[in-house]
Amino acid sequence: MASENLDAKIEQLLNVEKQMRLAGEISGTRKAAIDILQLCFEAKAWKTLNDQIVVLSKRRGQLKQAVVAMVQQAMEYIDKTPDIETRVELIKTLNSVSAGKIYVEIERARLVKKLAKIKEEQGLIAEAADLMQEIAVETFGAMAKTEKIAFILEQVRLCLDRQDYVRAQILSRKISPRVFDIDASKEKKKPKEGDNMVEEAPADIPSLLELKRIYYELMIRYYSHNNDYLEICRCYKAIYEIPSVKENPAEFIPVGSLFSFFICYRCYCDSIAKRYYIMIQLISKYNLYMQILRKISWCLVLAPHDPLQSSLLNSTLEDKNLFEIPNFKYVILFCISHTFWSCSNILFRIPCHWVYLLYIVSRLLLKQLVTMEVIQWTALWETYNVEFLNEIVSGKFLSEKAAEDLKQRIIEHNILVVSKYYARITLKRLAQLLCLSQEEAEKHLSDMVVTKALVAKIDRPMGIVWFQTSKDSNDILNSWASNLEKLLDLVEKSCHQIHKETMVHKAALKV
Repeated sequence: MASENLDAKIEQLLNVEKQMRLAGEISGTRKAAIDILQLCFEAKAWKTLNDQIVVLSKRRGQLKQAVVAMVQQAMEYIDKTPDIETRVELIKTLNSVSAGKIYVEIERARLVKKLAKIKEEQGLIAEAADLMQEIAVETFGAMAKTEKIAFILEQVRLCLDRQDYVRAQILSRKISPRVFDIDASKEKKKPKEGDNMVEEAPADIPSLLELKRIYYELMIRYYSHNNDYLEICRCYKAIYEIPSVKENPAEFIPVGSLFSFFICYRCYCDSIAKRYYIMIQLISKYNLYMQILRKISWCLVLAPHDPLQSSLLNSTLEDKNLFEIPNFKYVILFCISHTFWSCSNILFRIPCHWVYLLYIVSRLLLKQLVTMEVIQWTALWETYNVEFLNEIVSGKFLSEKAAEDLKQRIIEHNILVVSKYYARITLKRLAQLLCLSQEEAEKHLSDMVVTKALVAKIDRPMGIVWFQTSKDSNDILNSWASNLEKLLDLVEKSCHQIHKETMVHKAALKV
């Protein structure tokens, strides 16, 4: 009986819709189509709802506004479906209706995103990635910029999850990093007459700064696959420069503020356990911010030597926040002095050592790399191996490959130091300074020459290495011009002397 009543009501509304459509009444046609869908939804007739969506969209001369209103209305019912099968069926119906229609391209993109999320929850990562790649949102003029970026980032994430790194790189290039630096408040302006109206982004779309963080986190995942430490460092540097990360007081507590707090706190708190608990809470908040600097430091150490790496190394070393890290030790010592050190329980002595290793390591390690002194690998590894093995980059611990790269970087640093102090050196002495065999020292030196990290020549029969400074094109041209000028001066002087001798000889013959 209920089914017959529903069919009768739908038939009535279909007749109304036909009259309005033929008369060209946009509002009336739109209202009739929405009422039909609302009847099906209230009756929980999901199959009838899908059928009516298809029927209404295929009617002769159907108005675009009616199709848009119908698709938008049906999208509100997706989250209210009783089970996952009904939800998928409704999404597929709306997807087929909106396919090929440019006026509902934004709705289709959102439908595909919902369907891909369902596939991902079912463990079908490949199918979800294939669904998302069918949509090219960069060509959608009416979609909000933040929604476009969020959609492309979702495409990149799914490609990374299925380990399709080539396609992930292609998709990531659709987003220019400069788009995150645009001031959103200045960008908003009233549209002129004739301009395309841009829709507002849904409420669940993150802000531009949050999208920037997500973008660089995905790029870190991509570059970690290739062990491109310099690019990983640049990504962490970009995250570090985000105002919400750099200026959020909940994540970064300056040393001076901690010091003032502990002065007041020691005066009013007599409980050792309570003082210890609050100290750990403050340290953890401080750590949330400083761990980015530690990751930047480790990636710079692992990156091969080149001008960009050297520039980033020096700029990071001059960062005032990194400069304040060693001072944090004195704040902790002040907080736990007298009472904590007199305790026999070792639990109260752990934080000082932990904090010292955790924060002082970054600055000392970077300082060693910019100082022109030979670094002993064994001593360095004994000092920093705990921090290195516990460091997490891109959601996983540094691998054995990273440890090998670290040793390689230290060897390269030592060779560069030797080249600064020696014009020539025997291969045997070079191997002694590098703590390597002569064959290994020659191999590492040759690799650096091939990569143009330095200029050197090896006289293998004599066992001597000659270091030369690299010259740019201007220096070479200036040297060539100077040598040519000297040559011409010598030719002119020689001609003058010859002419002088000829004249003297002629004078002597006349006499």
